[in-house]
This record gives sequence, structure tokens and C-alpha cells, in this order.
Amino acid sequence: MKKIEEFLSYLCSLDIKLWVENERLRCSAPKEALTPEIKTELAARKAEILAFISQANQALHSSSESIQPVPRQGNIPLSFAQQRLWFFTQLEPESYAYNIPAAVRLTGKLNIAALSKSIYGIIRRHEILRTTFTVVDGEAIQVIGNGENFTFPVIDLQTFSEEKKQQEVFNLAALEAQKPFDLVQGPLIRANLLKLAETDHVVLLTMHHIVSDSWSTGIFIKELTALYTAFCVGQPSPLPELPIQYADFTIWQRKWLQGEVLQTQLNYWKQQLGGSLPILELPSDRPRPAIKSNNGATQIFQISPDLTKKLVALSQQEGVTLFMTLLAAFKVLLYRYTQQEDMIVGTPIANRNRAEIEGLIGFFVNTLVLRTNLSNNPTFREFLQQVREVTLGAYAHQDLPFERLVEELQFKRDLTHNPLFQVMFVLQNATTATIQLPELTLEELTLEKNTAKFDLTVSLSKTETGLRGDIEYNTDIFNADRITRMCGHFQVLLEGIVANPQQRLSDLPLLTANEQHQLLVEWNNTEIDYPQDQCIHQLFEAQVEKTPDAVAVVFENEQLTYRELNIRANQLAHYLQKLGVGKDVLVGICVERSLSMVIGLLGILKAGGAYLPLDPEYPQERLAFMLENSQTSVLLTQQHLLESLPTYTTQLICLDSNWQTIAQEDIENPISNVIFDNLAYVIYTSGSTGRPKAAMNTHRGICNRLLWMQDYCQLTAADRILQKTPFSFDVSVWEFFLPLLFGARLVLAKPGGHQDSNYLAQLIAEQQITTVHFVPSMLQIFLEEPKIDNCGCLKRVICSGEALPVKLEKLFFRRLNAELHNLYGPTEAAVDVTYWACKNNSTTATVIIGRPIANTQIYLLDKHLQSVPLGVVGELYIGGVGVGRGYFNSSDLTAEKFIPNPFSSKPGARLYKTGDQARYLSNGNIEFFGRIDNQVKIRGFRIELGEIEARLNQHPNVREAVVKVWEDEGDKRLVGYVSSQSKPQLTVTQLRSFLKEQLPEYMIPSAFVILEALPLTPNGKIDRRALPAPEKNRPELAANYVTPQTKVEQNIANIWQKALNIEQIGIHDNFFELGGHSLLMLRVHSELQEIFKTDLLILDLFRYPTISSLAEHLNQLQNQVTSIQKIDNQAEKITTAKEQKQKRLQKMKSLRNL
Repeated sequence: MKKIEEFLSYLCSLDIKLWVENERLRCSAPKEALTPEIKTELAARKAEILAFISQANQALHSSSESIQPVPRQGNIPLSFAQQRLWFFTQLEPESYAYNIPAAVRLTGKLNIAALSKSIYGIIRRHEILRTTFTVVDGEAIQVIGNGENFTFPVIDLQTFSEEKKQQEVFNLAALEAQKPFDLVQGPLIRANLLKLAETDHVVLLTMHHIVSDSWSTGIFIKELTALYTAFCVGQPSPLPELPIQYADFTIWQRKWLQGEVLQTQLNYWKQQLGGSLPILELPSDRPRPAIKSNNGATQIFQISPDLTKKLVALSQQEGVTLFMTLLAAFKVLLYRYTQQEDMIVGTPIANRNRAEIEGLIGFFVNTLVLRTNLSNNPTFREFLQQVREVTLGAYAHQDLPFERLVEELQFKRDLTHNPLFQVMFVLQNATTATIQLPELTLEELTLEKNTAKFDLTVSLSKTETGLRGDIEYNTDIFNADRITRMCGHFQVLLEGIVANPQQRLSDLPLLTANEQHQLLVEWNNTEIDYPQDQCIHQLFEAQVEKTPDAVAVVFENEQLTYRELNIRANQLAHYLQKLGVGKDVLVGICVERSLSMVIGLLGILKAGGAYLPLDPEYPQERLAFMLENSQTSVLLTQQHLLESLPTYTTQLICLDSNWQTIAQEDIENPISNVIFDNLAYVIYTSGSTGRPKAAMNTHRGICNRLLWMQDYCQLTAADRILQKTPFSFDVSVWEFFLPLLFGARLVLAKPGGHQDSNYLAQLIAEQQITTVHFVPSMLQIFLEEPKIDNCGCLKRVICSGEALPVKLEKLFFRRLNAELHNLYGPTEAAVDVTYWACKNNSTTATVIIGRPIANTQIYLLDKHLQSVPLGVVGELYIGGVGVGRGYFNSSDLTAEKFIPNPFSSKPGARLYKTGDQARYLSNGNIEFFGRIDNQVKIRGFRIELGEIEARLNQHPNVREAVVKVWEDEGDKRLVGYVSSQSKPQLTVTQLRSFLKEQLPEYMIPSAFVILEALPLTPNGKIDRRALPAPEKNRPELAANYVTPQTKVEQNIANIWQKALNIEQIGIHDNFFELGGHSLLMLRVHSELQEIFKTDLLILDLFRYPTISSLAEHLNQLQNQVTSIQKIDNQAEKITTAKEQKQKRLQKMKSLRNL
């Protein structure tokens, strides 16, 4: 049996009121609240209850004085609740969000004079209805007037047609509801009468929330009924004088809520709301505005009588109120939308727990903050009990005004969100008072609301036809169709709860059958019957038969026809087969971009092997790990790269110096017996463990990808595709093979050329390139390149590797007359899995990633592998033929990331868990939302922050390290945070040098912040949100600061400061140690050329990374130009002298001829 305090608190939550009258226990309760079980317990514990109430009353009288009327002298403060509304009205004086409008139709004989007198009588009776507000000495105070400025205008609509009358009623009602109040001038209650006919009227009544609340509306109706009934028959007011007024309450509240009373309340709430408070990040249709607005709308929904009965029965069965059950269900809905386990929802409470204020009109309502935790995926029944305990605790501590709580917690205020919570949940338990006036029939008119105080307010009320609900939502954030779906999901969820409350929260149903079919089947219907009897090299060989003499590949001043390329690849393949290369055998290839690279890739595939690209630019340690981890037995390379390779004990083949031996092999197509499910290539990507991981891809997956792309792009022999992506990245796969499989021409950029926009523009124009790929960050640089005007040959640009910004999409269509395609896909699933053709003049807020490619399925799931609803963000899982085999030599990671496909009936079908977040739009397209984990994409490079962190943590003077991405004006950069107490202090130079030995350049943070200790969350984890932004000041470098001396040095410093966003840069500071990277370098290069008008090479910025060295080089260049100009001038003078002498001789010769 519950303790007496718990039992009475439980009764209170059911709105069952108990009091003692003439030493007898009295009870008042809503219909259906007094169950047989409760009646039995009340009877059994009657004596105990009487004793408890008696003791409580004694304690109350001893510790708390009753509210007494006070003289109206001096300034009357605002209540705590009023203070907050006063603040909001100062913030938005024209807002009508806190208007309380009502429109009532009166049919029958209306006594207008009696009605006007009745409303005025209520205003005279309640001081608060004739109160205005002003500021004295910086503090808002109440000013009580006499109410003489109240008017009750009658608007005559009798001459209008019936149709026009109804329209005018709703127009006037809407205008009245949206008319702001002036809190200083008043009045804060308005009433209008619309006369439609002698027996047809509409009353429009509007009050400001600062003087009224929902409970007050009931009092107003009750008193209006009594007064009008009396005044109609000439009788005086039957209402007794009020013993106290709202002003008396505000003065009492200020005195009472202090000392021990305040501390007891505060202690509870501080414990409930301790630590970092969660912000509910509901999926939205638009970005949240910088300052929250109150623009809103309302949707109504109905819960059937049958479901309502089942919910009431479940509540009684579980020993909770209907409110608690509905609140728990609503929180489950929010959890399923957001996956946030720590959740706060607000709920109003009448706060009329003192007898003196029960009959007062005024703003008494308080807001309770209900925080629950949904971690560990409990059953609904378990979660419901948690909601019960939290709710009862809040009821027991309801006296602390919400406004005082906000003030005491002193959290950082944010104008984008409401304080403490963003969603309100309401169950109207008490039945609304009905107006019964003599000789009149009354009908309340439903007014369209276009305001919203919170992101969402869900209100439910009991009706004879079941629970009636409405959702008030902020229209700046949400569209109506999203709220419609939410209403449907809530009802599906409620049905699931009553059917089986023992289900885990993740297993409760949410989607309708139609939604399930649409998300899982309809939008994944991508099947295309591509031929499956030829692998990549065989498709190439078929093309060789069709166009043997067409040019297949071009590199600088070299080229090969399809026949020539096939012969060389065949020779290499036969050679490799003799070395043991066959099905699923990995062959390393570490070469610079050249014809040898293409021959090497094709040769490996023709031999039956799978190629493993190794970038010569990678550090030796990384290359050594890849070779060792992959157990590669054969490595193809070039003679000049041997010194940069790690020590390698197995078979090493130089494609240049060993070619004479290779050229002795057979020129016919080799036989390898490779099938679709054999490996085609293995590519290492960044790994969260601190080591890269090797993604394995089959011929089936990449052939499907290439055949789809040909269907999509329709390449012909006239097309020329530029290959510029480093071959250690998967985009290079289609750049290499798409043109070669379908008769187009492959053009190779020179090594390092992919970073030089000037060179690329020139190459595109010279070679008449039609198709090119860019990561968005490099596309930005390319579009700023002046020579892009010569690139009219481009037909299509493919973008992938990172999110494509809308601003960049718009710039593209201004600069180029070509198609722009946005593709998405991970290395683990054959390059790309979705596609989107960008549109000029698009009005969307983001560039979407579109739909799945052929024979590919996309599933957006929560962490329990349940489909998320349309418009809700989930993790993106990939199914279909493109899913790779897994990670080489890493079975645990493969099992974690490549999971059985629960949506497929095919044996062995798997899903790849990407770690990316996305959501479906209503048209079936997919919108990308970034990473879930610490993997990011910077300038197209996929980077696991954990890998960099692991390396930083290996530094002997680093105690702890984290890496974070900062975005500044669209430029993403890595920032490393290290805690170190070493003496002397660590420098950026030391950290960069340490990482350069182990990581490629693109993985090295552009800035470092050195702290004594990293910030922690209350549970001891590193608080990434609290990491400080990197300062714009010069970081701690090994070089001493020396200010720029010459004009050249100052010009360079100005350009660097702007690009790097650093205020002071010394002439010996290294550009890359200050945070520079290749894309910033391109911008700097462009500005330097513009200022100094010299032929400065991109390479020069690598050679001269300090202002001092670069200034010296620029001076030399300018001196060279000056010297050349002098020589040219002298040459011109000599030429001119020779020409004059020649003319004189010619003239003399002419004279002789006379």
C-alpha cells in the first residue's frame, strides 16, 4: 500500500479533490476518475486522511499566512509569471501570441444592455481586468485603473448577404484576435458585438494572457451567466464581494516565496534539471530563425472512442492517470523522431492550490518541467512508471514559478529557443464551463489560430466522441504535411501501446502500412537487368573489338589507342599470372599518374587480381602498414619512386625500367576465370582505430555502377573524360574505366595537377574535356578561375565526396553552361549509390543527394534498425549489388558494418551501415545530413577524427587530444585540441612535424589549441561543444615572431591574414603550420598573381612557405622581368637601328637606279 502522502499526491494528479467540511471528508472528482478501487481505498483510509489533512492545515497556518488584502499604496509588483510575459511583449510589442480570443454566437432574444453591463460588472469586480503596466525605476509595476475606458461597440452586419455575413464574421474575428494589446495604455480586455439579425449576434471577447488564463475563462463564464441572468430581470448583482484581488496575491507571493520555502522548492528542481540541459532537436522543414517567432498554425485530430477507452483502462491498470499515459506515449514519439534519450517537455498546471485564489481571474497558471530518460530501450510499461514518478514529484513542488526557475538556473539564454523546453503537452481534464443565458442558444465559433508559443504544443481534451487533440506548431520551422504525419504516427503508436505495453520502445509501431510500403518497397524499386557475364576488363576488351584504332588514353604528349592499351595490359597480365596473380590476389600499385598507371590497373584486372592503389605522396609508415596489412605479394611501381617506398621484401616490378622484360609476354587477352563475385580493387580509407581500413569491392558492384552511369550519362566516342582524382580515392575508379568501357577518351592530368585550377582549366580547353569530377571545395576554386571562360566544351560536371552547398550550385550555373550532378556514396559500396541532377534556379535550402542508382536500395533507420518516418533523420544503410565484401583482414569490423539485410529475402543479402544521416523528402528524394560519428569529409577527403586523435595521443608530451571540425564562412578545417603541461610548452610546429611522419597532409589539423586540460561533461566525457574556437591570433610556433619589413612582405602578410583568418603573421611563420591547406593556397596564389603580376607557380608556394622566403623569390622574379625588359629594350633599339640603316641603303639604291 502507498504511503498516505503518495496516495494523496496520486489523487491530486487525477484531479480528485479532498477537503474537510464540518469534520467530514468531502470529495470532488471528474467523471470516471473515481474507480471502484479508489473508492474502496478512500473508505478504508478515511480516518488516516482526515488526520493528515488536519495536520497539514495546522502546519500551513503556522508556516504560511493566508493571503490578505493590502492597501493600494506604493508600487505593486508583477507576479513572477507576469514578469516573463512583460519581457516578451517588450521584445515583440506588436505580437499577438499571448492574446486569448473567443467568439460566441448568440441565437435568440439578446438584451444588449444587460450583456454590456454584465461584462463591465466583471471588469469592475476584478481589478486585474482594469490593470495596466508601466515601468518605475527600471521595474515593471501594476497600475490599477477604474475601467472607465472599457467600451462595447456594436457592429451592424444586417445589410450584408448571408454568405457575406459569415465571411465578415470570421474576418472580423481574425482581425480582433490578431490585434496587439498595449500593456501600458490598456485596456487588456476587449469586447465587440456583431449584429447579424435581430435574433442573431456574435460576441468577440479577447483578453491578454498577462491578466487571465484558462481557469479564469471558466470564472468569467460562470460570473457572466449569473450577472446577465440577474440584469435581464432588473435584479442587482448576486455575486459577493471578492475578499482579495490579484494584486494581493502578487504581493503575498513575493513575501512567501523566500527562505526555507523557496530553498525546498529550488533544491528539488535543481536536482531534476542539473547538468547539461537537452535541447529537443525535432526534424524540421526549414532552418530555425535566429530569433524565435510566434508564427503558427493548428491541426486538429480525433482519437476514436474505442482507443480512448483502452487508454483509460490501461491507465487504471497501471495505477497512473490518463495524462501520464498520454505524456509517456508522446515522449516515445519524440524519442523515435529524434533518438534523444534525455528529454524535457513542459506542461501547464492551474496552480490554484489555495482556497483564496480559486475564484480570482488572473494569470496564475504555472509551467512544470518534466524531464525523463529513455535510455536502455525500456518497455513502455517501465517508462510509464518513470513518467509517473517524475510527474508526482513535479506536482509536489509546483509552487515555484517557472519564471523564477529560469532565473535561478542561470543557463545561457538563446533567442532561437524557448528556455528549458521546446514542446508543451496539455490534457484538459476539467470540463469547460458552459454558458447558459436566458432565451439564448449559444455556440462557440472555432477561430483559426496563427500563433505558436512553442515549437509544438499538443493539447488533448476528453469529449463524448473520444479524445480530441490539436497540435499548435511553429510555421517558421514545420510544414503542415509534417504535422499531419505526426498526428497519424501518434495514433499508430497509441494503438501499439494498448495492444502490448510490454513492448520495448524501439519495437512499438509508428508507421502506417502505406508509409512502410512506400519507404521500403516503392522508393527502392530500382531493379535493372544488366548483363552479368562480363567483368570490368572483359567489357573493356569488348570495346577494343569495336574501336581498336580510336584513341583510348592521353597523357601530356603521349597517347595509346584501344588496341595498343589492350596489348600492353595483356602483356603485364600474363607477366603477373606467372608471378602467381589470380582470383582475389591483391596487387599493390604505387605509381604517379601516367600511362603506366592505366596499363597497371588493367593488367592487374586482366590477370584476375584485385588492385590496391598506394599513393606515392603518403608517408612511408602509412604505406608500410598498408602493404603489411594487405599481405600484398606483388607491388608495381616506377623506378624514381623506389627511394620513397618503405622496405619491401616481396616481388617489386617497375613498370618503366622493367618494361622490356614485360613486353616479351603474349599480347592476347589472358584467361583468368574471374567471376562477378571476385574482387576488383581494395581501397584503404581512414579508420577510427588509428589505422586505415581496406574496403573490398567486387566486379559485380563496380560493373553495376559503371553500367548505370553509362545509362545515365550516355557517353559516346566524342566524349573525353578527365582523370584527375588520386587513384587511392574511389572516384578515380569510374574516371578510369567509364570512358574505356564505352568508347570515349580518357585524358590523364599530370601528377599534382588536380590541385591547380589554372592548369585544369587550360587542360580542359586544350583536350576538349566533356566530363569532369570535382569535390565541392575544389569546384569552388575552379569556378573562381579566370580561364574557366575557355571551358565551354564541358557537358557535365560530377560532384561528390562532400556536401554540395546551394551557394556553390548557384555559382556553377552562373559560370558554366553545363549539367551539374550531385552523387553520394561510400568506398564500401562501389563509389556512388545515389544521384541527383542539379537544377538551375533551384529554390531548395540544400542540394539533395536524390534517389538510389540501379539495383541499389537505401534504408533510413534508427539505431534499432526501425524505419524512420518520412522527413525524420535516420542513419543511411545501403543494400543491393553495390555493397562491398567488407574490410580486408578485419572480420570484426566487417561484422559491425556489413549486417544481414532484414528487408531482403535473398540469401546472404547484406546492408552497409554508413554512419551518415539523411532523411526522405515527400517526393522520395533523399536529403543528406552529415555524419553520426567522428568521420568527416574535408575537401572531399574522408577522415576519421579518431585516427588523428589516436596519433596525437601517441606524442610523449600530449596528455589527451581531440580533433574537431570548425567551419568559417563555408571553409571547413580540422582543429586539434591537446592538453599538455610540458615545459617548455608544445608548439604547433612540433605537433605538425610529429603527425607528418605518420599521416597524409590532408589529415593534419590546420590549427592547434593547446590547453592545460580539455573540458569535460558532468559524466566525465570530453565536452566537444565546450571546446573553444581557435583564436585568430598567431599560434605558438617554433619560429619567433618578426613583423613584415618591406612592402612585398606586407602585401603577402595581408593576403595570408585574410585567407587564414589570423590577425598577426610573422615573416618566418610557415603557411601550412598556420593552418594553410591546398585550397587556401590556390586562393592565395590567385591574389598574389593579381598583385605582383608575375608568373608565380603553385609549386613555388610549397617551395617558399614563409613570407620571408616567398618575398625574396618574388623579388627575384620581378628582377628577372626587369632584366628581360631591359634586354628587350636594347634588342628593340638594335633592331630599330638596323631597320633605319636598311632603309637608308634602300633609298641610296633607289637613287642609283634613277
